[in-house]
Amino acid sequence: MPTSTTQETPTGTDGVSLSHGLKQRHLSMIALGGVIGAGLFVGSGAGIAAAGPSIVVAYALSGLLVMLVMRMLGEMSAAYPSSGSFSAHAERAIGPWAGFTAGWSFWVLLCTAVGLEGIGAAKIVSGWLPGTPEWAWVALFMVVFCGTNLAAVKNFGEFEFWFAALKVAAITLFLVLGVLAILGVLPGTDSPGAANLTDFLPNGAEGLVIGLLASVFAYGGLETVTIAAAESENPVQGVARAVRTAMWRIALFYIGSMAVIVTLVPWDSKEVVEKGPYVAALDELGIPGAGQLMNVVVLVALLSAMNANIYGASRIAYSLVERGQGPKGLGRVSGGVPRIAVLASSVFGFLCVLLSYWRPNDVFAWLLNMIGAVILVVWIFIAVSQLRLRRRMEREAPEKLVVRMWAFPWLTWLALAGMAAVFVLMAREPDTRVQLYSTGGMTLVLAAVGYAWQRARARR
Repeated sequence: MPTSTTQETPTGTDGVSLSHGLKQRHLSMIALGGVIGAGLFVGSGAGIAAAGPSIVVAYALSGLLVMLVMRMLGEMSAAYPSSGSFSAHAERAIGPWAGFTAGWSFWVLLCTAVGLEGIGAAKIVSGWLPGTPEWAWVALFMVVFCGTNLAAVKNFGEFEFWFAALKVAAITLFLVLGVLAILGVLPGTDSPGAANLTDFLPNGAEGLVIGLLASVFAYGGLETVTIAAAESENPVQGVARAVRTAMWRIALFYIGSMAVIVTLVPWDSKEVVEKGPYVAALDELGIPGAGQLMNVVVLVALLSAMNANIYGASRIAYSLVERGQGPKGLGRVSGGVPRIAVLASSVFGFLCVLLSYWRPNDVFAWLLNMIGAVILVVWIFIAVSQLRLRRRMEREAPEKLVVRMWAFPWLTWLALAGMAAVFVLMAREPDTRVQLYSTGGMTLVLAAVGYAWQRARARR
């Protein structure tokens, strides 16, 4: 099997190309740490409260879907490394309107997420330092990560390397302690056995559905590694390695930690939601200072996500402009970095923060609903693109198939069916129905604009 393919080196609107400052160790740790997001530490509590011990099944089902999506994305990204990732693949496979829709919807999602993560991080720090304004902490975080992303891509890589190392070390320690406690060999603790697992479906199928929807959106952030690969020393090798190890990473960090938590802590414990499931589990083990320790880990996860999302948003915007689908100014490259795109993405993120203070109940709520199902829209573009590109590559450039989707095309169709099922489940739940409709509206508007742009360009 080939170990390399021809890499496309994108250039900005001023003819300057992106740098290749990310080393293999950066890419490996970005792939590893990207799985451990703030959604896992913070958002999983509500899923456990709804689904009980069956949250393990929910994370396993959604994890299987994510594995399939990452395999499809890896196949295309190894064949065509691009900072536009799925947006560039959608344009190549379906048409410019599809690349436009997928790219700009994901840009809005990432920029809004930057603001949300900044707010979450600021709440933790202001809790340690009462009286300090949250917006000032958000501004500080924005300046730091905007600055590191402006300087050089290797700065982003270094920050993510150490952030990811801390997250991986923390969750690995948690898993080791949890397994020892379950086995009854951790000093000072008694094994809970299966006592907390007897009521496996406490809220019936409805609770499992709520847990499933919560788990799907906890996996966001895995796409960053395919964006970053375009600026690495060996994009093809990096993507292939990241995708091939995605299965055990998802199984260990997500499904494994959920299994440990629901075994150690009663699913209906108030601490699971109030303190977070990881803190509740450590408190159950009687480990002193567990709450503050996990707050540090959550802070690291939030800051890591901010850093990664500013990077991802700037590269998606840069790629769109490079392909003629946005304001030319965003595509200017200086020192190997699309600095205008970095600034624009950071400013949009901070604007979202200001809206959370100024208009929390209307404009900000509308924005949150609008991005609620974007990741599913992106996954659909990935699956459809892979269906079309795979056949084309088999005919025209089989040497590019360094990573291959399993059991093609059957598992691709199975993944699409899974995404359709999630959409149906979202439409059934009042809390997610609004998100589904709002995201659908934004997607239709972007698709119409992208199609109009495509037609206008074709007439020139």
